[in-house]
Amino acid sequence: MNELVYFMLWAGIIFLMMRFGCGAHVMGHGRDKAKHGEGTPKEQATTEGLRWTPPVDDVDPVCGKTVSTETAKPSVHDGHVYYFCSRDCRERFEAAPTQYLAGDETKHPSAQPENEHA
Repeated sequence: MNELVYFMLWAGIIFLMMRFGCGAHVMGHGRDKAKHGEGTPKEQATTEGLRWTPPVDDVDPVCGKTVSTETAKPSVHDGHVYYFCSRDCRERFEAAPTQYLAGDETKHPSAQPENEHA
């Protein structure tokens, strides 16, 4: 009987800690950053409804094939997502991305050097 009381005591303490204390984020509590001073309501309003949707098709920068993004192998470089027809093309790109993106300034204008914006 002592073991049962001891177990129930610890189970209650752990529950209270998870509900109100250090583990509250694990149980989904404390998600609102404004309550904790970590964000402003304006920041929250601008990011709530945003969702990135990939294009239907894209061009593999390594071999030039048009690939469906649904079945393609993606890779992220310099904040942009690139899609590849195969794992081999993706690995070649990841080994030397600048080699395949030399003429890609028109696709991603933010990749242009700063002095050209004058």
